[in-house]
Amino acid sequence: LQETLKTKLYTYCIVLAIFIPLLIVLNILVGSVYIPFSDVMAILSGDSSNELQAGSYIIYGLRLPQVITAMLCGASLATSGLLLQTTFKNPLAGPSLFGIDAGAALGVALVLLMMGGNITFGGLTASGYAAVLIAAFVGSITIALIVLLFSNIVRNAIVLLIIGIMIGYLTSSAITVLNFYATADGVRSYLLWGMGSFNSVTLEQIPLFSLLIIPVLISTFFLIKPLNAFSLGELYARNLGIKVQTLRSILLIVTGLLVASVTSFCGPISFIGLAVPHLVRLVISSEDNKWLLPLTLFTGIAIALFCNLLCVLPGERGTLPLNAVTSLVGAPIVLYVIVFKLKRFS
Repeated sequence: LQETLKTKLYTYCIVLAIFIPLLIVLNILVGSVYIPFSDVMAILSGDSSNELQAGSYIIYGLRLPQVITAMLCGASLATSGLLLQTTFKNPLAGPSLFGIDAGAALGVALVLLMMGGNITFGGLTASGYAAVLIAAFVGSITIALIVLLFSNIVRNAIVLLIIGIMIGYLTSSAITVLNFYATADGVRSYLLWGMGSFNSVTLEQIPLFSLLIIPVLISTFFLIKPLNAFSLGELYARNLGIKVQTLRSILLIVTGLLVASVTSFCGPISFIGLAVPHLVRLVISSEDNKWLLPLTLFTGIAIALFCNLLCVLPGERGTLPLNAVTSLVGAPIVLYVIVFKLKRFS
């Protein structure tokens, strides 16, 4: 059995090592504007001649930031989904289940639908993209802190899960009311943000985006041993000296920061956080977070790059909405898991 597991792990690592670089290259080559392969190679090698200026802007100004954004988002959402599923021992736990996405959506709705796209605090005013960014981050973190507060009051993981779902319903209801009273332009702006996109982060914003996400992702590797103990049951974890409530709070904070960063920059992105951990479990047949966590992170990168590639495949006809593609890729995985669980426990 151990040899079989090792074979699966090594094979899967090799597949990821091949496909992630391949997907990166394809995402740079393929887009709504055709750029010859020779021109792409010349641009990436540093050629700045006049005839390549338009292509250089597309590569460095659009496609390269999009690739980096997709990688960071995929890693963040997949890792968040794994942390939540392990914490609450629920196969359907994901970043959107606790209302964190909905919190970001409510913040953006307040700014776009009721405040005219501007935030004024004291003598400072933020407008446009900056206002949306601030509103989404504050909304996500606020809901994450509310869930964290309830986690210190409610000891039962299932009850806390239900509370998270109810918070999501409340925020969705508030957004519906705001849409009713909003202007047509405000509703349109909000709907465009709600579709999710990897192309909303510019090359200048990549350092800030990376700074918000990478340190938090690195911190998750220090949680591997507590997560393994926790996955065997709360009683077992307590016997090992792990403070279960503290661990759950840390996991919620980490998840909240990752999802808040992704949602504020890119909008709500569905199914990656829910489906990717299950896909990795199905492939490697292991619950050991020593392997499960890093493989989930890198699989999230691969899936996000794959979805982004599918979005631009129509070429000159435009790009597909990101959430339509992530649902198309993720929903069959989740359906398979549900059917498998029903068969297993029936």
